Amino acid sequence: MIKIVLDNNKIEISGHAYYDDIGKDIVCASVSSIVITTINAILEIDEDSIFYEDLDNKILIEILKEDKIVKKLINNMVFMLEGLEKDYPKNIKILRR
Repeated sequence: MIKIVLDNNKIEISGHAYYDDIGKDIVCASVSSIVITTINAILEIDEDSIFYEDLDNKILIEILKEDKIVKKLINNMVFMLEGLEKDYPKNIKILRR
């Protein structure tokens, strides 16, 4: 299962959806696309607004500057991930701390 932990200005995404075989897993591909597109968009606007690490099987995002655009992009990312969680509750879980 993919776990997404939202904790103040930090977001941690880890795990694997196990919806299908690696390379064919549409849930993992969707999460990856949503998260990486959001990170790239934020960095394109202001490279100092977030810090992120792409570790083995885990992505960490720390929001350093919470301006209007960064907040909207992060909220949009979370909204799309919530849609996936609703459609695939056995494969993705969002936790708020």
